[in-house]
Amino acid sequence: MRKINVFDTTLRDGEQSAGVNLNTLEKLEIAAQLERLGVDMIEAGFPASSKGDFESVKKIAETVKGSSVTGLSRTRQTDIDTAWEALKYAEEPRLHIFLATSPIHMTHKLKKTPEQVMEMAIEAVSHASRYFPHVQWSAEDATRSDWQFLVKIIEKVIDAGATVINLPDTVGYTTPDEYGRLFKFIKENVSNIHKVSLSGHCHDDLGMAVANSLAAIEAGADQIEGTINGIGERAGNASLEEIAVALRIRNDYFQTDTGLVLKEINRTSKLVSRLTGLSVPANKAVVGKNAFAHESGIHQDGVLKEKTTYEIITPELVGVASNSLVIGKHSGRHAFSNKVKELGFELTEAQVNEAFQTFKALTDKKKDVTDEDLFAILTEKRTENTDVPKYELRSVQVQYGTNHIPTATVALQTPEGVEKEEAGTGSGSVEAVYNTLARMITGDIKLEDYKLNSIGGGRDALAEAYVKVIFNGKESGGRGSSQDVLDASARAFLNAANRALYNESLQALKEAKV
Repeated sequence: MRKINVFDTTLRDGEQSAGVNLNTLEKLEIAAQLERLGVDMIEAGFPASSKGDFESVKKIAETVKGSSVTGLSRTRQTDIDTAWEALKYAEEPRLHIFLATSPIHMTHKLKKTPEQVMEMAIEAVSHASRYFPHVQWSAEDATRSDWQFLVKIIEKVIDAGATVINLPDTVGYTTPDEYGRLFKFIKENVSNIHKVSLSGHCHDDLGMAVANSLAAIEAGADQIEGTINGIGERAGNASLEEIAVALRIRNDYFQTDTGLVLKEINRTSKLVSRLTGLSVPANKAVVGKNAFAHESGIHQDGVLKEKTTYEIITPELVGVASNSLVIGKHSGRHAFSNKVKELGFELTEAQVNEAFQTFKALTDKKKDVTDEDLFAILTEKRTENTDVPKYELRSVQVQYGTNHIPTATVALQTPEGVEKEEAGTGSGSVEAVYNTLARMITGDIKLEDYKLNSIGGGRDALAEAYVKVIFNGKESGGRGSSQDVLDASARAFLNAANRALYNESLQALKEAKV
């Protein structure tokens, strides 16, 4: 059976989703889970784009051993050199160079002739191949490019040292038939194509990203690119979990497999969703909460008699447990530690102790503590910054009535260790809390977006709040969970402020070193 390499770009293309803002610890946590899932390549970021991205890519390159770590680069030599500095300690460093090849991009964006574009590509790949054992070159907007021009430029970049050629459907324009024919054309007309692997990268603007990716595989693609949950710019990327499961369920047709550890799909999806704040639609294929639900009486009857009547994917295949109830109020620390390992988390002794205390406090308020609840607690412990002072919520209280102005009283501790308490009003309870917090935080902070989700079900379910703020002119995201909606909302707001302060401290430290 033909092996299809999986190139995951959740941390690069996926993080370009509107409103997503991951810090280094969160990226490391996702990278570790992608390694556990078994992806072949992890595109960790764009090292030259910012100091923060450089540090994240460097940390991931130094940490991940089971997947090839990749960085994105333009055709600029400074980009390539910066990427090498970030990736040189990786187990298998790889560079991904992109350059637009469609007439519309070359004319209006690059303002270059086809000959100039070809020269830029050759020089960049040649320079990169001096450092990197693997160089992937992407013909940006390949599906709107002239196919004869693609043949010429691909032959040249292969001669210059490229080892992977990617034909992206950058704006989600193509159809499965067209995309498959493009791959066949390139395989048949590029004289040295046998020296490289061919890769497909599809966007979902017309809802065909997964179908187009499968068409590329049918036409001979050796590698497929995408993101977990299909996140990404605009309508997103091809969903890797959908492609992997499709190849497994229909291996009779495709005769290929990705080699991914499919039972890790559910956990990977939940982790990405929680850290990015992008909820997975209930009806999404493979990972939506309704993916294995049967409402129709006819469907229920069929499934009870024989599951395969209406269930082509078993929940167990992708790691969905049939029973998510876990340890309870009287469980000890040893049982809790075992559950932490079972859920796939690696925590320090101090983090386990803190998480256990949070868990015990939750059992006093919540009858049944589920895997979902523990997942939220443990994710917080794994991704919180503990090495810098921060704002800490002490208490929040809101007075509300339909005929009264909502008033919030908030107590917190500042990064300097000062205890503060203030009251403020708003049109609603959440606004009252945020108006009060904004006055207590040093700096200019403005709420841009606010979302509220439920973790699990039932009246005692945890609430998880996500916010996007502008803090001192820069965007920052935050999240917080609690049984109380207002408490979760306050924690999310402070989390966004703390993340912004952490980034400011890193920037100040780097400038001091310079």
